[in-house]
Parts: sequence; structure tokens; C-alpha cells
Amino acid sequence: MKTFRSIVAVFAFAAIFAVSGFAQTTPAAPVKIGIVNTQAFAAKTGGITKYINALTALDTELKTDQNALQTMVTKIQNLEKELADLEKQVNTPNPPPTMDLNKVRASAQSKYQEYQDLGRQFKFEEERYKVKFERREDAVVRPVSRDIGNALTEFAKKNGYVMIFDVSKDQGGMLLFLDEKQDVTKDFIAFYNARPATTAAVK
Repeated sequence: MKTFRSIVAVFAFAAIFAVSGFAQTTPAAPVKIGIVNTQAFAAKTGGITKYINALTALDTELKTDQNALQTMVTKIQNLEKELADLEKQVNTPNPPPTMDLNKVRASAQSKYQEYQDLGRQFKFEEERYKVKFERREDAVVRPVSRDIGNALTEFAKKNGYVMIFDVSKDQGGMLLFLDEKQDVTKDFIAFYNARPATTAAVK
């Protein structure tokens, strides 16, 4: 649920590089570059309130569907254990005289049919859930994500940043060294949380 796919937090402006002749006669201004970790936006403590609320609303809305899928998973796992136990009974080299192998085989066949039916039902319900999740994520979370992306651009321009790079794991960022002064994650979160609530989730 904790996705931030709508935000592309890398801002590059063509004005960084002046014409070489101009650069030779005018001292180059220092390039201001920032680092942000968008994963921190979803942190329960210190994150972006509006984004957290949107994720929570989505999770709450889909909780019944999630629970139904989990119940089916549990049933499938239990059936797998029962089938494994029945298979052991059928393959016992010296079954006890009280064991009715025909009855055990019939039970195994019935359980296997139930297992197959439940597996097909689970795949259908899982696909239905994925479609519903993506549709509702688009409506509930995506508008907030876009608003945060716009605010990040505003924050960068307002504070003179030529570039802001997203170093979160979701974006595949690999950071070998970081000057803490370049990390603007907390500053941006404070900036965004202080803005007026202008974006409402689509119903």
C-alpha cells in the first residue's frame, strides 16, 4: 500500500549549464542540489499527514476484501496440510488393520477437489481485488501524490534547488555518501504539512 509511484522527485533545469563563453567571464554560482527520501512521506511519525490519511483511508476501505482473501489463503494452507497427511496415510508401508484405505483415498480425492476449486476461486477474487485496488488507489491516493509532486517543485524553486534527487529504495536509489545538509526530506515534509489543504481525494 505504501507506494509513491506518482511522484518523480528528480528535478533538472536546463539553466544549470551556461554558455561556455559566458561561464569563462562570469564566476559560476554554486549549484544547489538536494536529496529527498520519499519513503519517509508515509512514516506514521514525521510523515506527510495528507498522504498518510489517504493511505489509511484506502486500507480501511479495502479491509473487508483483504480479510476475505486472507481467510481463503488460510483455508488453502489448511487443505494442503490435510492432503499431505492423507498422502502419508495412503503411502504407509504397513497400514494398521483399522485403517480403511478406500475411505482414506476417497477423503483425499474429495479434499483435492475442494483444494482445486478454492484455488480457482482465490485466483478470481485476487484479480478482482487488484483491479479494485488500482481503481481506488487512483481515486484516493493519486491526487495527493500529484499534489505532493507539485509541491516538491514549488519547494525546490522557492529554496533555490537546481536538482532534488529521490534516494528511496522504491526508486532504486543507491547512496554511498550523504552530507546531511543536502537531505531536505524533513524540511519538505514540514513545508508540505504547513500548506493549506487544497487537494481532496476523488470518491
